[in-house]
Amino acid sequence: MTNVSRETFGGSMGKIFSFFNQKGGVGKTTSVINIATVIANLGKKVLLIDLDSQGNATSGLGIEKNENESTAYQLLVENTDPKTIIKKTTIENLWAIPSNAHLAGAEMHLISQEKREFVLREQLEKISVEFDYIFLDCPPSLGLISINALTSSSYVVIPLQCEYYALEGLGQLLNTYQLVKKNLSSNLELGGVILTMADFRTNLTQQVIEEVRNYFKDKAFQTVIPRSVKLSEAPSFGKPAVLYDPHNRGAQAYVELGREFLSRFGSDEDRQNLSRQETVANLDTQTTTAQNSEPAPAGEQAQTTPSNT
Repeated sequence: MTNVSRETFGGSMGKIFSFFNQKGGVGKTTSVINIATVIANLGKKVLLIDLDSQGNATSGLGIEKNENESTAYQLLVENTDPKTIIKKTTIENLWAIPSNAHLAGAEMHLISQEKREFVLREQLEKISVEFDYIFLDCPPSLGLISINALTSSSYVVIPLQCEYYALEGLGQLLNTYQLVKKNLSSNLELGGVILTMADFRTNLTQQVIEEVRNYFKDKAFQTVIPRSVKLSEAPSFGKPAVLYDPHNRGAQAYVELGREFLSRFGSDEDRQNLSRQETVANLDTQTTTAQNSEPAPAGEQAQTTPSNT
């Protein structure tokens, strides 16, 4: 895929991403939390906005869902200054606007507002220049909050579970994307498709991966996220999986996905830095392999050689 920097569309809009799928349980929140963490660890300033009343992204970052504090509800309904809502997380370079159950009533209030589809965009224009990336964790629905997220973004990222039923409803999702692009936000582009919850032991997973890649071509990210118990455990500890268990294969896949994400949407300098890091990592691996393959001194060999008796 052609690398796309955030300057492509001009202004501040090119760095705002909606992670969106109207079907729940596809790894959307897990993806946005972990990609945000990886990119923040690479030195980028990231703001994650939880737009789901379940508040899973909020708790997944270790933020308590206190019903009395300012959240995305105040951002959308009460026009509260976003700078007063942003919370610093325990992760360097990562900030969040939390959510809680109050957000469930936001759409009812938004219906009567003027320019109701652009409320979030106007709010984000106040703060977008302060961050390298803004990630929007959309609710699993095609409602007004999701529409606000899409009109605020230049890219929509679709997490897709590697199962047959995950493909159902994809047409409706893409139709919504096309309608928003045509009628509300001509700059909106499909940023990519993330394949999640892959069980590589099954033929179905391989078939879904092949079908998605045939349809979306280079829009589908190369990194595929496997099924992993640790990915499911991490939110209960208030940590992204990449920090909860960095050696887990699911966490390592998200590290690769985060780097792929930055390579796709970052600047030329970002890609050069990633390339240098990969070169250093490869050299370290080769050095370690060479050291491990060197024959031990004769004295050490004698000590480690098992006795024939």
